Amino acid sequence: MEDETETMVEKREIINNVMCLLTDPDGTPLGAPMYLPQNAGPQHLIQIVNKLLNNEEKLPYSFYISDEELLVPLETYLLKNKASVEKALPIVCQPQAIFRIRPVNRCTATISGHAEAVLSVAFSPDGRQLASGSGDTAVRFWDLTTQTPLYTCTGHKNWVLSIAWSPDGKYLVSGSKTGELICWDPQTGKSLGNPLIGHKKWITGISWEPVHLNAPCRRFVSASKDGDARIWDVSLKKCVMCLSGHTLAITCVKWGGDGVIYTGSQDCTIKVWETTQGKLIRELRGHGHWVNSLALSTEYVLRTGAFDHTGKQYSSPEEMKKVALERYQAMRGNAPERLVSGSDDFTMFLWEPFINKHPKTRMTGHQQLVNHVYFSPDGQWVASASFDKSVKLWNGTTGKFVTAFRGHVGPVYQISWSADSRLLLSGSKDSTLKVWDIRTRKLKQDLPGHADEVCLFTCQMP
Repeated sequence: MEDETETMVEKREIINNVMCLLTDPDGTPLGAPMYLPQNAGPQHLIQIVNKLLNNEEKLPYSFYISDEELLVPLETYLLKNKASVEKALPIVCQPQAIFRIRPVNRCTATISGHAEAVLSVAFSPDGRQLASGSGDTAVRFWDLTTQTPLYTCTGHKNWVLSIAWSPDGKYLVSGSKTGELICWDPQTGKSLGNPLIGHKKWITGISWEPVHLNAPCRRFVSASKDGDARIWDVSLKKCVMCLSGHTLAITCVKWGGDGVIYTGSQDCTIKVWETTQGKLIRELRGHGHWVNSLALSTEYVLRTGAFDHTGKQYSSPEEMKKVALERYQAMRGNAPERLVSGSDDFTMFLWEPFINKHPKTRMTGHQQLVNHVYFSPDGQWVASASFDKSVKLWNGTTGKFVTAFRGHVGPVYQISWSADSRLLLSGSKDSTLKVWDIRTRKLKQDLPGHADEVCLFTCQMP
């Protein structure tokens, strides 16, 4: 009789517990399946994960079951979703940024100076400066602490369409409608030599070699309407390689963390190039119309290099390279670098180019062309902006659709993420910026103020 009572108590305890399997974002188990009390919620799970991983400092995590964030106790989730408890319940543990970005809720400063439309803006990797390129042919540097102009740089003969900082913050390159590129010193505002000539038509994109591969930064790649991409060396002040093969204009270019270059084109293909001899190593096919935008899962750490929210500065290129490599490896984990493409054919593709030339998945749902795609800094999400007036959110690992953000009354041109991956910014033809909360999946802030379609050209968060 005593044995039966003990057995009944054990059964009751098992019924009140749920067998769970905690995994990292790549699906690797953090340990063996374990029984957790049904009243366990996110805070309880954070304690368990930190203990499992032997984290000296308690780190924040969010938890996902079937792509849905767990915000309630397990019991509430199981009842709502009628989930089976016969097998171990897989729970994905997603590390969160240990810092939190304060959401913007008003215009803090209007920085005047350009005489024509602002066509491109970019924050420096350390977040201390802003650079802008304009239809007035000038590049300007701005001090973000005082919100005042630092330098006005002249030298271009036509609109400045594209700008990009080197990940070590030592250079800014700008490209114009006439096809020339100019390298600037952000400390002085002076150009470093004559314009770099080679492209026959306007510049459509610029991307730097990651600092964890080469420090100090020397090489960058430019893409053009002429169908070529060119690799330049700022020390030699010349083009060292020309990547030819596209039959129509190149619309976007990315220099990946594995050392290869990706180019997307109006010929509907994405080409993958190695960077020692400039040879084509892979071609990604699938889109039925122009490729408009490319995004890498590691893009944020590639752009910011060794710089993070602590504001630490570095004394040598070697130290910077070491820290940048650590950040890149921590971001990538054991998974391959992922690439997302957005097209005029209304679709997106998720690729793992180092593993397969075929897409991992096709992402459908937009009713008009996809203008811009962007991975969140932590690689967990992909956001897409479309002429159908919507912004869509997708799982960054599987490509599965998550939700749609609606509210713009005009085509959405660009999107940008906060550094902590908790907020998404969108800019539209309707002259507004909107801030979306990723956790609640709702509009957090509406930011009117622009008098024209300024958002058509660019929006960015540091």
